[in-house]
Amino acid sequence: MYDHTPQHDFLVGIDSDGCAFDTMEVKHKECFIPNTINTYDLQGISKFAREAAEFVNLYSKSRGINRFPALVETLEWLQKRPEVKARGIDIKIPATLLNWVKTETKLGNPALKKAVAETGDPDLKRCLEWSEAVNETVERFVRGVPPFPYLRESLEKLLGKADMLVVSATPNDALNREWEEHGIRKYVAAICGQEVGTKKEVLQLAKKYKANHTLMIGDAPGDYSAAKANNALFYPICPGSEDRSWKRFLDEGIDRFLNGTFAGAYQDQLLAEFDKCLPATPPWPTT
Repeated sequence: MYDHTPQHDFLVGIDSDGCAFDTMEVKHKECFIPNTINTYDLQGISKFAREAAEFVNLYSKSRGINRFPALVETLEWLQKRPEVKARGIDIKIPATLLNWVKTETKLGNPALKKAVAETGDPDLKRCLEWSEAVNETVERFVRGVPPFPYLRESLEKLLGKADMLVVSATPNDALNREWEEHGIRKYVAAICGQEVGTKKEVLQLAKKYKANHTLMIGDAPGDYSAAKANNALFYPICPGSEDRSWKRFLDEGIDRFLNGTFAGAYQDQLLAEFDKCLPATPPWPTT
């Protein structure tokens, strides 16, 4: 992927879960969260664990971050809940997991397997078991979820004008399966999931294109941060208004990107609307 040679004058990166597909709710509520509760013995506070995980992964400015930092943040919020302390549940976040999340750039199962093999650390092994269980549940459970309306039409409108990549924190196997299932894999030059690198790393490809010729489409603040770090433009798919966001992109966003009127006031307006979608703090009291 890093040997990518531009075929067109423009580059478009597209996030997948919650942006291209309406899969965020089903993946987290039916796959991630049950495995988190089971693996980390949170049955006694399952209500609060579910609320914390949903807040981190779906309803806050952390939405869309890699699963491993999201797991850590979920546990951190649980540590701060008075109700959890009142029940005598001691939430521990292993130091080895914290260090691995902080230092590893390719936060995926292959890198975690390597760390487990090298260290034999039981906490990293437990995290790997959790992540593999999540993948197995996603593969078994998530199917038949079509792309958001107007996504396919947007890809068709960009075809022949821009190089398109999937830029996601989801594992590559799941990405390939979902994009192939719905016949849209053919539109993108590459699938860049968590094993390839972070979104910030993948969007370094913007250096191969002229200024304001790279656009990231995403539904989470982390997508915007990755774009901003690489001086790329950003088009938000607002959570809760995905259909409207894609229709707007099809009707006006693509044309503005291609004709050079996207940067500036237009993008500022989009970002202001996007910032209002997701809170930074949870609705419950913390200590």
